[in-house]
Amino acid sequence: MLEIVQAGGWLMAPIIACSVIAVAIILERLWTLQEKRVLPVSVANQVSELMQQDQIDVKQIQEVQQSSPFGQVLAAGLAYRNAPRDVLKEVVEDTGRHVVHELERYLGTLGTIAAISPLLGLLGTVSGMIRSFTAITTDGVPNPAVLAGGISEALVATAAGLTVAIPALIAYRYLRGRVEGLVVRIEKESMRFIEALLHQQRSGVFGVADEAAKPFKRRA
Repeated sequence: MLEIVQAGGWLMAPIIACSVIAVAIILERLWTLQEKRVLPVSVANQVSELMQQDQIDVKQIQEVQQSSPFGQVLAAGLAYRNAPRDVLKEVVEDTGRHVVHELERYLGTLGTIAAISPLLGLLGTVSGMIRSFTAITTDGVPNPAVLAGGISEALVATAAGLTVAIPALIAYRYLRGRVEGLVVRIEKESMRFIEALLHQQRSGVFGVADEAAKPFKRRA
């Protein structure tokens, strides 16, 4: 393995670095973007129970906020539960945009790695070919070892770049799709939450509007 890396030339260093970063991002995002971590059933049920109480304090809202990304959206709605519809919707949507930004974290870097890895491999190919043709130009009849070394550098660098780029691109597309799916779910649940809050506003007092909160309660 070490011989292969050495044969690929100096461009193997950034290609290997890209592979390490890509693997770290993929594993971190796969763990973070689990539905049970982003949209846990427990936090929706917790908020449903809070909506049925006469008083919701700051500590309870903070607990919801820290529970999950979706909890951040729900906490924003609870904090402005008595605001007019337009204000309430704007606050929830603004918080949702921040949550989406967090869900997409590192995906830009992964996409960049998928794009530049084959280019690094191509640069290695060009470097290897230049090395081979320089040997031909200098010696006329090139040293076979030097010529083989240049060709080896070209092939190994190209293969390494593609080996990193292909899985990175597949993972990028998959993770982007997962984020988009989670965002749709968050938007849907957020609208149900807003309607439940508005229903309770029309009912007058949060504590006496138990039935209004029940439609928001989720099942596992």
